[in-house]
Amino acid sequence: KEEIIALYLNYFDFLHNAVGIKTASSTYFYKDPKNLTLEEAATLIGLCKNPSLFNPVRYPERCRERRNVVLDQMRKAGYITDEQYHKSCDQPLTLNFHRNDHKDGTAPYLREFLRVYMSAERPDRSKYPSWNKRQYVLDSIAWDTDPLYGWCNKNFKKDGSPYNLNADGLKVYTTIDSRMQRYAEEAVYGHVARYLQPEFFKENKGKPNAPFTSQLTKKQVNQIMERAVLQSERYRILKANGASDEEIHKSFHTPTDMSIFTYHGDVDTTMTPIDSIRYVKSFLRAGFMSMDPTTGAVKAYVGGLDYTHFMYDMVTGGRRQVGSTIKPFLYSLAMENGFSPCDKAPNVQQTYMVAGKPWTPRNASHKRAGEMVTLKWGLAQSSNWISAYLMSKLSPQQFVQLLHDYGINNPDIHPSMSLCLGPCEMTVAEMVSAYTTFANHGIRTAPMFVSRIEDNEGNVITNFQPRMNEVISEESANKMLVLLKGVVDGGTAGRLRYKYNFTGEIGGKTGTTNRNSDAWFMGFTPQLVSGCWVGGDDRDIHFDSMRMGQGATMALPIWAYFMKKVYRDKTLPYDPEAKFDLPEGFDGCAHKAEDDMEYGIDEVYE
Repeated sequence: KEEIIALYLNYFDFLHNAVGIKTASSTYFYKDPKNLTLEEAATLIGLCKNPSLFNPVRYPERCRERRNVVLDQMRKAGYITDEQYHKSCDQPLTLNFHRNDHKDGTAPYLREFLRVYMSAERPDRSKYPSWNKRQYVLDSIAWDTDPLYGWCNKNFKKDGSPYNLNADGLKVYTTIDSRMQRYAEEAVYGHVARYLQPEFFKENKGKPNAPFTSQLTKKQVNQIMERAVLQSERYRILKANGASDEEIHKSFHTPTDMSIFTYHGDVDTTMTPIDSIRYVKSFLRAGFMSMDPTTGAVKAYVGGLDYTHFMYDMVTGGRRQVGSTIKPFLYSLAMENGFSPCDKAPNVQQTYMVAGKPWTPRNASHKRAGEMVTLKWGLAQSSNWISAYLMSKLSPQQFVQLLHDYGINNPDIHPSMSLCLGPCEMTVAEMVSAYTTFANHGIRTAPMFVSRIEDNEGNVITNFQPRMNEVISEESANKMLVLLKGVVDGGTAGRLRYKYNFTGEIGGKTGTTNRNSDAWFMGFTPQLVSGCWVGGDDRDIHFDSMRMGQGATMALPIWAYFMKKVYRDKTLPYDPEAKFDLPEGFDGCAHKAEDDMEYGIDEVYE
């Protein structure tokens, strides 16, 4: 009987998304079940007869009467005395109501990602629209290689039916560290909402194209807005109800009472729906993930700044052009083909033939133009000319294969010379996982979001193990550590030293795409690999100035703030002075580099 009643109470829907007695206790009284008073416990049991009829929020007096019926039954059964019964019946119905909302709480983006990811069905090509065949490929790869993807439909209960995340009482243990998750959310919010967003509003003040770049024409802006209208919920509803194009246009240009988002809370105002779309687009977006390079355990996952208003997940859902953060992968291919950090290359602009057409990469800086420079200097300064030179000496087909080995699953990456400058799109999760290769002796570790899953009786159904693959040799990985440490010690990520005062060993790479559309920073220590992207809802929403738009300004500070918080927390096992596992005195070269490393700005691909 004890097991039956426990099972019943753990499955019962008490309304307001309160499924199970523990959630109901929290929703109605903000307590754990063990801390409920007699009157509170009787109230919840009273709901079991008909939670809608005795809803304590809508019908408090009716609920109180039902509670007293439960108390009377307890008195008759001898569980409470007459005195307890009369005293409890006289008590008013007092709630501490907190609606249970999946949008609240820790790591909402991760929780939604896991819900969708674990509940996925085996990919069926016929169920994917023609314009989204790429997603079919990605999902098929995940189904075959990741035991977490579609877990509910790969594992079965005793009766042979698949598991249901909402109904089967599963306990899913994530790898997230709640302290690090909080630090990551604070770092993202603090930098983007409190610093970048005001600066972005300031730059766009008075601009007719705002929030779009001034480099667009009015016609181009109108085309973007027209697409946004067609994708909106308002348009779909009006179209489904038979509204004409003229009626829809009028609806979008008629002032309407609405509530809009601000970082100080929602505000009631009057605005046309078309202007509200433009307003929402004016907010910058971000994605951040941090993971252990040896186990793959994801410690922090921030898909955006506000899940309620911006649900699109920029960690695993959003793909953006990676710009210069792709260059370490190219350099690692060079290291695999016999190059070393001290090898020299001509720092000159050259023209290459690509598919029968001339292609001339450009640099934002002409520092040391015309000189022979080391590859270490070239990566530290993010020189496009050096990257193009390397690509000309290597195989684009081999580079694409290497990117797939790094865990970049985008099937739309095609071999070409320009690939060396990062025009392809990747997710934050893919990039962070790929960079574990450099911190882990050439072995890439896939992200592990869940450590184990238990059934409703506490039995372990699945334990998850790290998934790894060798991408480059240990010697090449050691050379890459020398190169990527150089980016921090004297290159585009130098502000980690002179502004944020990190003293330990760090490898990293900044990235900025054309017109500052996408800003990246990938940073890693011997114990932790983290990556961040910052940009607009559309690629044409960005800072026009290089000073504000580069990855070193937009994304790098988030990594710095996060790591500062992690290192200050002495309950966490991360050492700010940890050293990479390199042979003593190793520089990856047969001779010492003669170049003086110097701080530089981030470069954009062209």
